[in-house]
Amino acid sequence: MGKVAAKIKVMPDSPEIDLDALQERLESALPEGAKINRVDREDVAFGLVALYPTVIVPDDAGGTESVEENFANVDGIESVEIDEVGRI
Repeated sequence: MGKVAAKIKVMPDSPEIDLDALQERLESALPEGAKINRVDREDVAFGLVALYPTVIVPDDAGGTESVEENFANVDGIESVEIDEVGRI
């Protein structure tokens, strides 16, 4: 089986949130077999910065749904949405 790379837009619920701590919480929330390859940051507005982790998951793991659900349950997250998906 192959692997899937998904770039996910993660919006924090506040501009005051510690992005490094939030990134660590995202990494610890990953389902088994998934890993974060890199994390980009993008200024959105009014001091709010979105995180864009690129997550690698096995193709047979059912896609990115479990990653999205786990990320959405992390404390300090306002929203989670898939930005890009591709096979690698």
